[in-house]
Amino acid sequence: MQTIERRLPLATPEDPMKPLAPALLALALATALPASHAQPQPGSAVPGYAHGQRTLAKAPYTMADLQALQASMLFTDEDVKALRQSKAILADQTDAILDVWYGFVASRPELVHFFSDAKTGKPDGAYLEAVRKRFALWILDTADANHDQRWLDWQYEIGLRHNKLKKNRTDRAPSVPQVNFRYIPALTIAITTTLKPFLARKGASAADVEKMHAAWVKSVLMQSILWSHPYIRDGEF
Repeated sequence: MQTIERRLPLATPEDPMKPLAPALLALALATALPASHAQPQPGSAVPGYAHGQRTLAKAPYTMADLQALQASMLFTDEDVKALRQSKAILADQTDAILDVWYGFVASRPELVHFFSDAKTGKPDGAYLEAVRKRFALWILDTADANHDQRWLDWQYEIGLRHNKLKKNRTDRAPSVPQVNFRYIPALTIAITTTLKPFLARKGASAADVEKMHAAWVKSVLMQSILWSHPYIRDGEF
C-alpha cells in the first residue's frame, strides 16, 4: 500500500469526486492483472482481450443478445465511431487517468478491502500495483469498440472474476472472495464523469466531446450489465 500512496495523490476532503471511489474499485477488480507474487495456473491466460491473449470463458449470451441490448440502449454505429475517436485522445493519457482513479481508491480503506488479504485484512500492494496495468488496457479495449464474439466472451470472463465463482483464481491472490454486486452498476457514472475532462484535452470540439462522453456512458453501462451475469439466477438475466 505504501507504494500506491507515494506515487499517487490522495483525494482530499474537498474533492467533489471522492464519493465515486466505490464504483472505480469495481472496475479495477474487473480488469485486474495477476499480482507479481502470483503466477497464472497452467492453461490459464493473463487477462486481456484486444492484445493477443485468449479468453477463458464462453459467454452464455449471444451476439443476437448483445445487439438487442445495444438497441435498447440506443447504442449505434455513431457511438462506435465516437469511441474510436476517443482512443487517439486517451491513448497517451492512460497513466494520468489512472492517477485520478487510484487516488480515489487509495484514500478509502473500505475499498482497498477488496484487494486485502482475506486472513490478515492487510492490503496487498503487489495486487494493487498489478491492477493498474490491466486498467490501462481496459481503457484501450473500450475505445477500440470491437464488439465481436471474442469481446463478448471476455465480458463474461470479467464478470466471473468479480464473482466468487472465479475471483482470485487466475491471480492465486489471497484476497477476499467477491466484489459485492452493488459496486458494478454504480461504476458507470463514476468512470465516465472522471473521464470526461480527459476527452476535452486534445482540442476536440465541444460537440465531439459530448458525443464521445455519451458513447463512453453507454459502453461502460453495457459492459457492467454483461459483467453482472454471474450474480443473476439462471434464467433471470
